[in-house]
Amino acid sequence: MLHAAFALMLALSPLPQDPPVVADDPVFQVEEIIVEGRRLDEAATLFVREVSAPVDGRGAARWEEGVCVGAANFSPEVGQYLVDRVSDLARELGLRGHEPPCEPSILIIGAADAAAMADEMVEMRPRLFIVGGAGMDQGRGALNEFRTGERPVRWWHVSLPLDADTGDVGVRLPGAAGATVNLVDGSVMDYAPIISRTTASRLREDLRDVLKRSVVIVDVDLTGEVSLAQLADYVAMVTLAQVDPEADTHRFESILNLFENPELAQGLSAWDLAYLRGLYAVQPGHVGRAAQSDALSEAILRAYRDGAAPDEEEAPPVEDPGRP
Repeated sequence: MLHAAFALMLALSPLPQDPPVVADDPVFQVEEIIVEGRRLDEAATLFVREVSAPVDGRGAARWEEGVCVGAANFSPEVGQYLVDRVSDLARELGLRGHEPPCEPSILIIGAADAAAMADEMVEMRPRLFIVGGAGMDQGRGALNEFRTGERPVRWWHVSLPLDADTGDVGVRLPGAAGATVNLVDGSVMDYAPIISRTTASRLREDLRDVLKRSVVIVDVDLTGEVSLAQLADYVAMVTLAQVDPEADTHRFESILNLFENPELAQGLSAWDLAYLRGLYAVQPGHVGRAAQSDALSEAILRAYRDGAAPDEEEAPPVEDPGRP
């Protein structure tokens, strides 16, 4: 089964717990705070700061144009359900959800021992995870966390800074032309990409961060009694955005609470949907954690005020074929 997963993995382009809930803690529910502008602002900022996990020093990355979702080590019915749910949500966000045959940019893998699976995948193809370009991944410390521990779902993203105007790669990639230039005799102009700046700001820059690869491993023995519909929404959330695995969202209604309180995380909540819609609506180029948080918080508020986050009862029903 591992070889089947790697067949999909190798098809990818080379580039291209939480603290226990305290009973007295307030739970931020959209319906209760929507009329309190100040409190909503603060809650949105807190949610973004907990959930968002861009690469250090980079802006929040998102998929550009479209995604191709693949699944391995599941029954055909379960795998197709996961692929369809992630693809459908991608389309709701304005992306193309490519139909097969296509090269997977998002790969969802089932495993009886996710840590062993992750460790073997990284050991066999480390460059699929740590590519070597600046600002493309969370680094070796985070990769070690991906390879170890007991998590029902673990994920790894690779992103790429691109020139906002031309779409050219904004960082030097290993093996790219100029990578072996002798900087004593050669020119730095042959060594790294040249980006023409059109702004003079410490909060914004002329690069946009684009997701290029997402790998998710589901430990089927640790998913407990969660339904396939719940799991699919959780996977969709963590593949379409750079989500912090250590995010503390117990004060919010969020699918990210699935494995701590599955009964209260039946699917993507209004918070989750507004976060994703805000992420794909905000103008790229914000750098620095505070600037990213402020931009995403404002986008979430606009999503609420524009009515972009419908009540759960207005969402289309989802047919759940059962547990994974």
